[in-house]
Order: sequence, then structure tokens, then C-alpha cells
Amino acid sequence: MELRLLTALRAQNPIVFNIANFVTVQDVANGLNALGASPIMSAEVQEAETMVQIAGAVCINLGTLTELQIEQMRVVGRLANQYHKPVVLDPVAVGAVPYRKRIAQELLTTFDVAVIRGNAGEIAALADMDWQAKGIDAGTGTGDLISIAKACANRYHCCVILSGPTDVITDGTRVVQVHNGTPLFQLHVGSGDLLSSIVAAFTAISSDTFEVAQTACLVLAASGELVASQLTADRPATFTVELVDKLSLVTVPEIEAVESLN
Repeated sequence: MELRLLTALRAQNPIVFNIANFVTVQDVANGLNALGASPIMSAEVQEAETMVQIAGAVCINLGTLTELQIEQMRVVGRLANQYHKPVVLDPVAVGAVPYRKRIAQELLTTFDVAVIRGNAGEIAALADMDWQAKGIDAGTGTGDLISIAKACANRYHCCVILSGPTDVITDGTRVVQVHNGTPLFQLHVGSGDLLSSIVAAFTAISSDTFEVAQTACLVLAASGELVASQLTADRPATFTVELVDKLSLVTVPEIEAVESLN
């Protein structure tokens, strides 16, 4: 993992343009800001070009779809390609809702993405592999997660993060797994959305998408693990607040120490 990228991110303070899930928009904004990036959100297609131009990267989240937002996504994705800004796609609940899957697949034919970040159910759905998704949750399945992630990456010619208790990161050929984390992430609705936006922040400072994807996963997972290790009970609300604090304060040596334990 290239953890020097965390130092670079904090020094460069990249702007991340988010087409956000309104359920988690504050979690994403606070988490990005704490880590050292500069979040900006917009729901207006008329300002899309300006937003893309000033941003270092774009994160598109399908969490709370509307027809207007879908049109904004189409425009923003094409503009991001035009201005050579990396795009991260978070295909929320595409494994459970056919309409969402259709929209995600349409978007993926409209513009190129650097990274797709989703749970097992979402990534399996995009790869057209069997899995029983449940709403925004990963659901259950018997498929090999590495094979599922690689199939999705090869289909869409991008890096894929299949996030969960163990994060699987692949470019279709190479594979890395991040074993750090805490079950408390599952009790915080915004965890996946935050990870997608953190991935976008790292893509803004380096063109090595495979490397930045795994680094972003490790930074968030290790930060959460450090917070959980200090709690005397599972307190989701406390975890959420202290995670933001830890993203602001976490150091590279801390992350390296936690990584070495897994």
C-alpha cells in the first residue's frame, strides 16, 4: 500500500465533486473534509461543467435516484471524461432493484469510470453473476468474491472495489485484499458512500487507480478499526463521530501498525 498518498492528499487538498445520496451527504462531506480533501456537492445540471472543471475527481452515487439526478449523472460523467477527471461510481442497491441496475448499466455505457465501488450484491449484479442482494445490504451468496470482482472489472474495463468484512480490490488481473476494519461499519449507513468518495479523493492525486483504490480502503478500514478498539461496547453513533475525528488525526505509522496485525 502506498500510504505516502495520504500525506500527499492532505498536502494537495483535492476537490471532490459528489453527486450524493441525500441520506448520507453530511457523513460524506464531514469524512472527506476531516481526511484532508475538499468536498463539494451539487444537484443542479446547469452548473455541472463548472463543478467538473474545478474538481480533481467525481463521485457518482446512485443512492437516491430521481430522473433529474440521472440526467445530471449523464452530463457530469461525459464532462468528467472530456476534462480527464476520474469518476468513481457507487451503484447503490443495483442487486436488489432492477431499475437501478438498468440505470447503472446505461451510465457505464455513457461514460468511462475509473473505479466501481460496491458491496458483493451490487458488484455481482453488474457482473451478471448470481447473488441474493437485500436492499442496500450485500445479502448472501455462494460465489467466489474475487472471481465476481474480477468479472466486473473486466466487463467495464476499470478497477473494482468489492467492499465488505474483507475488501477485494482488482483491475481484472491483479488482486489485493484489505482485511482491516470493524463490524461497526455495517451499523453506519454512510460507510460505503464515504469509502467511495474517499476513493475519488485519492484518484484526484494519482493516476495509479489500482494503487489508490487499495490505499483508500486501508485508510478507512484501519481508521475504523482504531476507533473500535477504544470503545467498550458497540456504539454506532459514537463510532460515527469518532471515525470523523480519527480520519482527521490518523497517521501513517498508526495505519501501518494496524495493517501488520491482519
